[in-house]
Amino acid sequence: MAGRLIVISNRIPSEAAPSGGLVYALHETLRKIGGIWIGSHPETTETPSESLSEYGDQGKYTRLSFSLSPEDYKNFYLGFSNSVLWPVCHRRGDLVELDRGFERGYSAVNARLARQVIKVARPDDMIWVHDYHFFPLATELRKLGFAGKIGFFLHIPFPALGDMGALPREANLAHWLADYDLVGLQTRADVARCLEMFRAETDSEFLMNGTIKCGSRAVALRSFPIGIDVETFVQAAQGGSAQDRLADDMAGDIVIGVDRLDYSKGLPNRFRAFGRYLETRDERERRVSMVQIAPPSREEVAAYRELRYELEELVGRVNGEHGEIDWTPLRYIHRNLDRDLLARLYRRARVGIVTPFADGMNLVAKEYVAAQDPEDPGVLILSHMAGAAEDLTDAIQVNPYDIEDMSEALKTALALPLEERKRRHASCMAQVRATDVNRWSQNFVEALQACLPTLVTKLAARERTDA
Repeated sequence: MAGRLIVISNRIPSEAAPSGGLVYALHETLRKIGGIWIGSHPETTETPSESLSEYGDQGKYTRLSFSLSPEDYKNFYLGFSNSVLWPVCHRRGDLVELDRGFERGYSAVNARLARQVIKVARPDDMIWVHDYHFFPLATELRKLGFAGKIGFFLHIPFPALGDMGALPREANLAHWLADYDLVGLQTRADVARCLEMFRAETDSEFLMNGTIKCGSRAVALRSFPIGIDVETFVQAAQGGSAQDRLADDMAGDIVIGVDRLDYSKGLPNRFRAFGRYLETRDERERRVSMVQIAPPSREEVAAYRELRYELEELVGRVNGEHGEIDWTPLRYIHRNLDRDLLARLYRRARVGIVTPFADGMNLVAKEYVAAQDPEDPGVLILSHMAGAAEDLTDAIQVNPYDIEDMSEALKTALALPLEERKRRHASCMAQVRATDVNRWSQNFVEALQACLPTLVTKLAARERTDA
């Protein structure tokens, strides 16, 4: 590519060589081809600068940060991003909190970031914007005259057309997205929902080359299912230190869940389903323990605090009704665990349970599959509403709203014979390898490079000719 790749995300990694997942993939992409990574500084400042600042390691590529004020953090991040866009994208319009200050804060941060980016971007640079915090960033960059290629990738589910009614009028997703050259979404279902949005726009037109014209620009839509760094995770699961051996010391069969504490993850229903399983199991069967790791997330938002209280009450109820002196059926850990220890816990667990109400992809499902011993693998129970369910069709798929369905899936998973477990795992593992995160980032960059010249340039030339 002639110019540089500029990656823009909500946060920027501080370590010289990030480990694992999306951050690792973007780091490796920039390390190979050079470029700039722009993200927010972890600390707020009362008066954010109009310029970007160098941040962290500058060895293989440039890292630049932008600052948020406490007011920005409240309105842009906690407010519009996570109290409006997040619930709409996760089909929870009932949790949307509308506030004019949120809208103004979101617009102001995106406009300021565009002014900062335009100072460092060259005409031949290619910009790759990540996630819902920056839906309107391309629009702001186009206003400032940037005519180069801009791509966008949404890591969470694309909202259904009916849910968009909860957004304020100013939040015009169709026109915001049309200012990108390429919009990447997690799943084919997300692409279908995005197409439905454009069909509802009176000034949208579906072109013969597969792009969508909306207003004066054309945008391409594609599904890019994100994955994990497979080999690194496999090695972590096979390793083990003295600390990690606690995974081997746990008695009985283990069901493991790992999720950020978020209402989209379906954790209360998961706990209820496990409680229902305990009620119906044969007392002579081997003891089963569920380990749920749920690191805190956005606890400044009321819905998240209420979720935490609900889960703590459910944990006490399940353990109080079914526990024994020497057995705690449900272990709930409300903090982060070391990634290598998690990999060992995945490998030790007979069942991995991933039951969100809505999820862009859900990499825990893929991590669980990658961590298994192929000669004696565990079984994945997966919500059919997770993005990963499109490809991991040999997981035991469940309805996360149906307590009985999940309870019966637990019973089935724990009783599956070895050959059936191996068959399901081999099928899922092939899909996990096919969507390795390194291939994902390479595919997106190549697709953005191949995008046709933007329609706005052609229209401008035609207008000059007509004049």
